[in-house]
Order: sequence, then C-alpha cells, then structure tokens
Amino acid sequence: MPGSILNVGSFLNQQADITLYNEIGKEFARRFSGAKVDRILTIEASGIGIACITAQYFKAPVVFGRKFRAKNIGDDLYSAKVTSYTHGVDYTITVPRSYLHAGESILLIDDFLANGCALEGLAAITETAGAVLVGAGVVVEKGFQNGGKRLRENNIRIESLAIIDKMSVEEGITFR
Repeated sequence: MPGSILNVGSFLNQQADITLYNEIGKEFARRFSGAKVDRILTIEASGIGIACITAQYFKAPVVFGRKFRAKNIGDDLYSAKVTSYTHGVDYTITVPRSYLHAGESILLIDDFLANGCALEGLAAITETAGAVLVGAGVVVEKGFQNGGKRLRENNIRIESLAIIDKMSVEEGITFR
C-alpha cells in the first residue's frame, strides 16, 4: 500500500492464521532456545496473539502494554511513549508494576518492526522494572527503515523472521 504500509490483515493481524502463528511460535522458541524466558512482553493489539502462541513454548505468561488507560487498572504502572508508524499516532503504553519483576528475563514479541518505537518502549519498561531483556522476536522487519538498525546498535538482540529490503506499490517487495 502507499506509504510503505504492508497489508497483512488476512493472515497476521485482523484475521489470524493459527497454523502460521504456531510455526512462528516454534521458530521463536528455536531461535531463543538457549535463553531463560520468564515472561513475554508485547504491545496491544496485533502482537498479543503471536505472543500467546509463542509463550506456550516457553511455558511463560504473556504481558502486554496497553495503549489506552483502562478504568480497572490502578496508578502503579510502568509507562513509555511510543509512536505507531502505521497509525501515525503517539501512545503512552502502560504495564502494571505487579506484572514485571526485577531480575526476570523478558522476551519481547511483536508482529512488525518499522521505526522501532514500540520495541524501544517495551525495552524501556523492561529496564525500568529491573528485568533482563533477552531480546525481541519480530515476524516482519522493514529493513529499509532504521528501527532494527537502531535497536541492534543499542545491543538489543533482534530475531526477525522476514526482513523486507525494498517495498513499493510499483515494484513489489524484496525480502532478505
């Protein structure tokens, strides 16, 4: 789509291909097999399903950062500001402090990596909690944008299942 937007709604986001999700979860489990994972952290909404399927391979709970403040959540929260590339909106994501603990090993899972803001926000929350960041599993990375490069330069381990090198309506998509 125009604006470097890739529509994956029919299998990854709005309609979930659970067989594919299961293979994604297995692959993240394989790639992070040597790591201790106490919790998986993602951001609502599209990352939740992938994180849940992945979590069963680590036997770990899933925690997700909320983009909107719910009335049933108290004030004892970790928070970070993120910018959504797809929606062009700034969010303050929040996670109750009772869900992340110092010393725990946290694996981040998300569907897309474009500008890296979502993963940076989740990494900041992990650090503020005193937890250990294992790395991040991403289904699709837009390699032509700077998010992955910037995160890797900050010594965050990124495991992307597919990396798009070029993308345009006219020329299609080139994967790595």
